[in-house]
Amino acid sequence: MLTATIYPWISLVVWTAFLVFMAILLLRLIYSYTDPNPFGRIGRFGYKVRKLTEKWVYPSARFLATFRIDVRLAPILTILITLVITYFAMNIVHETFRVIDKFGQVTEAGNVKGFIGLVIYALLDVLILFIFIRFISSWFVFHRKTFLGFVKRVTDPIMIPAQRLIPTVGMFDVSAMIVLILISFLQMFVASAFGL
Repeated sequence: MLTATIYPWISLVVWTAFLVFMAILLLRLIYSYTDPNPFGRIGRFGYKVRKLTEKWVYPSARFLATFRIDVRLAPILTILITLVITYFAMNIVHETFRVIDKFGQVTEAGNVKGFIGLVIYALLDVLILFIFIRFISSWFVFHRKTFLGFVKRVTDPIMIPAQRLIPTVGMFDVSAMIVLILISFLQMFVASAFGL
């Protein structure tokens, strides 16, 4: 029910916000390469766009600078990172709504095996959410006594061995992505084993 009624609206809002963000970053890219007169109307608008997007583009620019790649391409990298984050976030929201809908169906039918499978599936969903939060929060400083500290402690038993096996690519920790993919495969196995 939630998947059919609420999720399409959330998806529409989030993807529209992504498209607006992408358009602003593409404007920044265009202004970076055209280098308009800073005292003209277009130049002042370009400066406002640059100032508005600087906090989002700066980490990507810093990453590109370490490899001596033109930092004016940073908006493209920021768009790609935002696309991946938006895709994963929307999958998490969709899965959460789907699990809530399934819980209603399973409890109405009195299916104990399906209920146990859904509990395992939901716990894996929470783990995916925590790893996703950890991945995003790795770019920020946080204290150990916060929710992010709790997320880090919960995901450490999985993420620390994965980080030892899979090296980072620049400032990006791809081990989190690989762990998310492996947990998704485990969820598919749980769904097929418990008939979800």
